[in-house]
Amino acid sequence: VQLQASGGGLVQAGDALRLSCAVSGRTSSRYDLGWFRQAPGKEREFVAAIRRIGGHTYYADSVKGRFTISRDNAWNTMYLQMNNLKPEDTAVYYCAMNAGGILSSIRLSGEYDYWGKGTQVTVSS
Repeated sequence: VQLQASGGGLVQAGDALRLSCAVSGRTSSRYDLGWFRQAPGKEREFVAAIRRIGGHTYYADSVKGRFTISRDNAWNTMYLQMNNLKPEDTAVYYCAMNAGGILSSIRLSGEYDYWGKGTQVTVSS
């Protein structure tokens, strides 16, 4: 399994940005895909996730209403549409796969098995 995030950049507060995550390889048909972020000096935190079974989506409270997670029909690419960006959204963003697909662990970075290299998002005020 390989994941590769892209689409980061430097934007101003209030701008939008869309991240992509290319997904190749699968270990099963039951998995979750997620976005996490890590700001300097802070722990990695959950941003959003989408379930392979049912396509249900989940968001951190800090991004709810501003960010949207989605995927293409073949589940080969996952997206994170980020609107109304704020300086506190500045971080390295990572995409990941939870191969077990257990709902109770969907927000837990430690439960994700595969990670892509991050992409930097910087929001200036």
